[in-house]
Amino acid sequence: MADINIKEVTLILGVVTACYWNSLFCGFVFDDVSAILDNKDLHPSTPLKTLFQNDFWGTPMSEERSHKSYRPLTVLTFRLNYLFSELKPMSYHLLNMIFHAMVSVIFLKVCKLFLDNRSSVIAALLFVVHPVHTEAVTGVVGRAELLSSIFFLAAFLSYTKSKGPDNSIVWTPIALTVFLVAIATLCKEQGITVVGICCVYEVFIAQGYTLPLLCSTAGQFLRGKGTIPFSMLQTLIKLIVLMFSTLLLVVIRVQIIQSQLPVFTRFDNPAAVSPTPTRQLTFNYLLPVNAWLLLNPSELCCDWTMGTIPLIESYLDIRNLATFTFFCFLGTLGVFSLRYPGDSSKTVLMALCLMALPFIPASNLFFPVGFVVAERVLYVPSMGFCILIAHGWQKISNKSVLKKLSWVCLSMVVLTHALKTLHRNWDWESEYTLFMSALKVNKNNAKLWNNVGHALENEKNFERALKYFLQATHVQPDDIGAHMNVGRTYKNLNKTKEAEESYMMAKSLMPQIIPGKKYAARIAPNHLNVYINLANLIRANESRLEEADQLYRQAISMRPDFKQAYISRGELLLKMNKPLKAKEAYLKALELDRNNADLWYNLAIVHIELKEPNEALKNFNHALELNPKHKLALFNSAILMQESGEAKLRPEARKRLLSYVNEEPQDANGYFNLGMLAMDDRKDAEAEIWMKKAIKLQADFRSALFNLALLYSQTAKELKALPILEELLRYYPDHIKGLILKGDILMNQKKDILGAKKCFEKILEMDPTNVQGKHNLCVVYFEEKDLLKAERCLVETLALAPHEEYIQRHLSIVRDKISSSSFVEQPMFPADKTSEVEEGDKILNENVKEIRSESRPAKLIKTSDDKTSSKSNKQLGKNTEKETSHKTTKDIKEIEKKRVAALKRLEEIERILNGE
Repeated sequence: MADINIKEVTLILGVVTACYWNSLFCGFVFDDVSAILDNKDLHPSTPLKTLFQNDFWGTPMSEERSHKSYRPLTVLTFRLNYLFSELKPMSYHLLNMIFHAMVSVIFLKVCKLFLDNRSSVIAALLFVVHPVHTEAVTGVVGRAELLSSIFFLAAFLSYTKSKGPDNSIVWTPIALTVFLVAIATLCKEQGITVVGICCVYEVFIAQGYTLPLLCSTAGQFLRGKGTIPFSMLQTLIKLIVLMFSTLLLVVIRVQIIQSQLPVFTRFDNPAAVSPTPTRQLTFNYLLPVNAWLLLNPSELCCDWTMGTIPLIESYLDIRNLATFTFFCFLGTLGVFSLRYPGDSSKTVLMALCLMALPFIPASNLFFPVGFVVAERVLYVPSMGFCILIAHGWQKISNKSVLKKLSWVCLSMVVLTHALKTLHRNWDWESEYTLFMSALKVNKNNAKLWNNVGHALENEKNFERALKYFLQATHVQPDDIGAHMNVGRTYKNLNKTKEAEESYMMAKSLMPQIIPGKKYAARIAPNHLNVYINLANLIRANESRLEEADQLYRQAISMRPDFKQAYISRGELLLKMNKPLKAKEAYLKALELDRNNADLWYNLAIVHIELKEPNEALKNFNHALELNPKHKLALFNSAILMQESGEAKLRPEARKRLLSYVNEEPQDANGYFNLGMLAMDDRKDAEAEIWMKKAIKLQADFRSALFNLALLYSQTAKELKALPILEELLRYYPDHIKGLILKGDILMNQKKDILGAKKCFEKILEMDPTNVQGKHNLCVVYFEEKDLLKAERCLVETLALAPHEEYIQRHLSIVRDKISSSSFVEQPMFPADKTSEVEEGDKILNENVKEIRSESRPAKLIKTSDDKTSSKSNKQLGKNTEKETSHKTTKDIKEIEKKRVAALKRLEEIERILNGE
């Protein structure tokens, strides 16, 4: 085996860069959404051990809806990407490109085991530029193929060094091979197939046996005419070690999936659920289809499920001829490589092994898979194909007559493949471009029509999305998902009746319950979301809440482990004012998934409804332990701490609110509540800063405007409060407390009695029974020296609040003044000043998301809304002495001082936090 040199490596790296540079500008599309964007296993807050408990998509392996694709090391590389760049796709695509370059360089080294230097480079170049690899390289989830291939080839190279001098066994390379096989399998399941290639290499390449020789030796041994050669015994020992280690890996893998195969529907792989001979004829036909993609990758498609390849239901189907031709050609190559000795037959044999053995897991021969054809699974088989092409080219180019033509043809193939790959990368730029390119190749796949609709739906282009969803129902009338998509889009277009009809159609297509047969095994978990979506639609009608609950319970009866049904039912039960039953639903969901922060958060909301704040806080804390950046838990737990009134909890509440505004810098509610906390702690300057930030983000923030004005009023900055109140009343002209505070400032600071009078009169227009506004209008009459009117006003006020002592006292003052024989101006009694503190109240707001593919936890969101909660301060000036005409100037000045002192005391306003 010749070593690779720096020129060859540079060439490979240069061609990889030339073919895939534009993949860096592609986004997350198709399966990337589930594996990257929706996969919580990528987040640093998720414990590393969870990666080894969940499948490739972040679903626990124990759950029936899991795809059972166990690739923790691949997910670990995604997590490293997330650590450095979070969800910026460029770094993910760059790492894929690097891995493809690594595979190509290692493949070049493998090629040199069977080909000369020139042919090895050609095989490696063909592998680099082959367009069928676009899905594996440009699609981020294709990294499983790339990583598995690196360790796959490394394991094989390691095994080639296990033969020592005099045919002795070198155990270190074998041990390393077993380790690398395990690593390859943890990247993708097909990694284990390298053991088969090592076995073939050991028997036919390292030992040089041919099939006739093996048959002859075995025949003599069975007839007792000879013994097994020592070299063959050593070979058997090595093969036993390899097979035993493989068996051990298989057993571990079966234990991990808990002896359960994934659940696929007839839409994913129609042939898998077809009767004999349709199933066998179709599966056999898929082999030449895959081979044709390697030979002629002109029409590539990201999704070959559903009706892409019609079933072969008859032996007379013309496509059976392609199957027959393929097996004849494959059989001819197999016989040649196994029957005859020589380097050429060895090369062909290893090429066939690389093509066939890694493809076995995707061939449907041993268990059904969730696709018909998938271009990414051809990544390793294409290595054997490229070796076969390079070897054939070598044979042709050695003939002087065809040498130039062979170089021209090879150059054309490499160039056209490279250009096709470069162009194909742009298809993966977005979901819309990817699925539109697929529809050009295949219009019989309803899933493609659905996915184009999804892409348009994500752009809020619901009208166009609906056309594609409807087309999907025409292409595949029994596609449950397509009808669900139509229903969801109608709902987004506010066409409730049509939406319900579509959901009912999808529901009618669900498989009927068969006695003695497990229902969950016959339906994809996502299709059960039709019950959730239909229930979410009809629960908007208060008269149909029980009907919605029945749908949730029906979904649960079909799948007792259907977590989303428990979550959605919990939300509905809260809406139905049944918090105890809602609690039961969430506890059941937590039995299925105790590591779901959203569930702990929702349970906390239930405890708030049950008036159990301590339990609510415990559950908020549990949610934050699982996800320290859970925004809703941060915000609402901080509010709960603030409302508790315990000073010792305020620092933690402030810390959580600061974390919240760091996560949600554009949410004014976070800054407002920080301001309220600062006011609680008498940190007036800090409170002012937070309130101003809240108002900057939301100019009409009612509570922030009022409380900032109140803050100015409390800190002897009444004139600064006035423009804030003007702004508040511009947005909310009926804000009574704002009018009271404005009237007080106008009368006591600006001496604008007329302006104050207008404020109080407006209050009484809106609420004639408002005691505070009525009393303050009486004060205005007193200031206007209209004592009779002031008296009548106070009598009316006292009738509204007969137990208020301060009104009785003020009425006595006015009557004494009226009955006085002479009038000496007496300081007025102060107007009631608002002592109310507006607080952002937290109300329950449902946010049940429609479900398209994956079941996601619905979240109960506590949002901030305007609500008043405070204690009125009824303290008034101690102006109880009767005034006479004999008061001196000194006495009057003394009274004036007392009045000012009383006003100052009035400005010390208590605030409390209390929900309505």
